[in-house]
Amino acid sequence: MDGFLNDHQMMNSREVFLHEVATVCVLAGKILLQNGAETFRVEDTMNRIANSFAVHEAQSFVTPTGIIFSIENHDVTQLVRIRDRATNLRKVTEVNTLSRQVAQGEINLRTLHRELSRVNRSTVAYSVPLQVFAAAVASSSFLLMFLGQWHDVLPAFIAGGAGQAGMIYFHKLSKAKFFSEFMSSVIIGGIALVSIKTGFGFQIDKIIIGAVMPLVPGVPIANAVKDIMAGDLVAGLSKSAEAGLTAFAIGIGVTAALVFN
Repeated sequence: MDGFLNDHQMMNSREVFLHEVATVCVLAGKILLQNGAETFRVEDTMNRIANSFAVHEAQSFVTPTGIIFSIENHDVTQLVRIRDRATNLRKVTEVNTLSRQVAQGEINLRTLHRELSRVNRSTVAYSVPLQVFAAAVASSSFLLMFLGQWHDVLPAFIAGGAGQAGMIYFHKLSKAKFFSEFMSSVIIGGIALVSIKTGFGFQIDKIIIGAVMPLVPGVPIANAVKDIMAGDLVAGLSKSAEAGLTAFAIGIGVTAALVFN
C-alpha cells in the first residue's frame, strides 16, 4: 500500500512539473509571437525550453493568432489566443537570451518563469518622445536616401514625427486594426501638402515617401517570407495579408489627405 501511495505521489508530482513546463513554454511563445518573432522561432524556442527540462515529447503548433502546446502521453495541453501583436525586438532578444541560459543549465524553471513574467509585464521599451524623435530622424534620413533635397529634410522630419505620434495616439484610442496607420498617413500627407503650399517644402513625393517609411510593415513582411520558406504556409500567408492591408491603409491615408485638401 505504501509503495502504491509513493508511486501515486510521484506521478502527481511529475504531472505538476509537466504543467509548469508547459506554462513556461507557452508564456515564452506568447511573448515572442506578440512582439514580432517568426513562427518557426516561436516553435523552436518552446521545444528547446521543454527539452532543457528533459521533456522530449513536447509538440507545439503556432499561428499568428494562437499557440497550442501539448506533451505526448500526458494529459497536458495548453492553448493561448493571441489578439495583440506589435514589434518589440528587445523582448524577443530577452526571451532568446533566457532560452539560451536554460539550455546551458544556468537558470531553473522557477527563475525562468519569474523572468518571463517580468518581460511580459514590461511596458514599451522606449518612451513616446524617443519613439517620435527616432521616427522623425529616420524620415529625414530616408528622404535623403531616396535622393531628396536638403531643404526638404525639415518638412520630412516634422511629418515623420507627427505621423509616429499620431499612430501611437490613435492606437490607444481605437484597437481597430489598420486605423492608426490610416490616420497617421493622413497626418503625414496633410503636413507634406501644407509644407508645399507654404513654400516650406519643394518635393512632396520625397517628403511623403520619407515620412511613411517608419510606418511600413518591414518586420511582418520579412517574417512572412521567412515563414513561407520554412514551410509555415498558414502563418506566412496570413502575415503577408496583414502586411498588405497595412500598406494599403498607408496608401489610402496619404491619398485621402491629398484629395481632400
